[in-house]
Amino acid sequence: MKTLTLLGLTTLVFSTLSFSFGIKSTELKDFNNPKFKIEVVVEGLGVPWGFDFLPGGGILFSERSGAIKIFNAQAKKVTLIKGVPDVVASGQGGMLDILIHPNFNKNKTFFFSYSKKIEDKLLKRGAYTTVVAKATLNKQNNALASLKDIFIARPLSTNTHHYGSRIVMDKKGHLFISVGDRGNRHKSQSLKTHMGKIVRIYEDGRVPKDNPFFETKGALKEIWSYGHRNAQGLAFDPVSGDLYEQEHGPRGGDEINKVEKGANYGWPVITYGKEYWGPSIGEGTKKKGMKQPLKYWVPSIAPCGLTFYSGKKFPEWKGSLFSGALRGNHLNRLTLKKGKIVSEERLLNELGFRVRNVKEGPTGFLYFSVDQGKILRIVPKN
Repeated sequence: MKTLTLLGLTTLVFSTLSFSFGIKSTELKDFNNPKFKIEVVVEGLGVPWGFDFLPGGGILFSERSGAIKIFNAQAKKVTLIKGVPDVVASGQGGMLDILIHPNFNKNKTFFFSYSKKIEDKLLKRGAYTTVVAKATLNKQNNALASLKDIFIARPLSTNTHHYGSRIVMDKKGHLFISVGDRGNRHKSQSLKTHMGKIVRIYEDGRVPKDNPFFETKGALKEIWSYGHRNAQGLAFDPVSGDLYEQEHGPRGGDEINKVEKGANYGWPVITYGKEYWGPSIGEGTKKKGMKQPLKYWVPSIAPCGLTFYSGKKFPEWKGSLFSGALRGNHLNRLTLKKGKIVSEERLLNELGFRVRNVKEGPTGFLYFSVDQGKILRIVPKN
């Protein structure tokens, strides 16, 4: 593995050796809440952008600098995985989301997204894009095998932001992937690009024939929905099976949407956000044929990571939608009734964490990762 950077900073030390170091799980002592406590699962990391749970208690996670690692819960150690592809660890790029295959016990398969440099014939230089890869994990030598890129977003861009990159799988085995607008906002409305889209593919990269634009002339067949800015949260409602996404707005206008087949979510034609320097964007906040968000934030909270809670550890949270907040430095709990968001509770504000991702663990604890280099979990006090 080689980490590429445009900022003159590298983490090449990780490319030459596989290492482990002891980790202690400890309660966060400077946090006081009558209902729950915060436990540090693992710390001393880079930016843990994505993570998922391995059978048997381990956590597979990415570091944005370019690494994929395993936290062994029994040994309380972190081990570097060898054989990962080159990434562009610059701007908002790097090694991004992680998704464990539901049949991992049998096939040892997982998926990950990353930003990749590809030589562009038109630009006559290297350019960058969102890529999703599929691989198997060989735990004996802590290395990847059968590595294959199954989705490469087109076109390429010289920008290094708005990669999107969240990955989820439905019960039928379809992968849904978010792709940001890559700083080319007008392309979110074009069906000829993957920019600003949610795409849907099979796990081997093939495109389902029932995708909404499969037969549309000139359209990219992978597109499921469009008009998104930079979606960094995807989650299925475990009861209804509906897909929800959240995306970053510009200056205000962060959104949560229920994702519908073939729907247009408006960016940049409609938005509740403004340019960073003040002016309005697009044609307003509403337009026929374009979906309204279930919720939007002004000012922005920079939402990142999304999960539904369905466990038993926190009965009062069952059915709630949780998201991280990078700018707001908190964890958001949203209550839904009949498909509408009716309340919002902001948790952990006092800790000042940039919450990057959030997922319910196998036993019902709520795990979250933060840019400060930690993976933590929320545990009931009793």
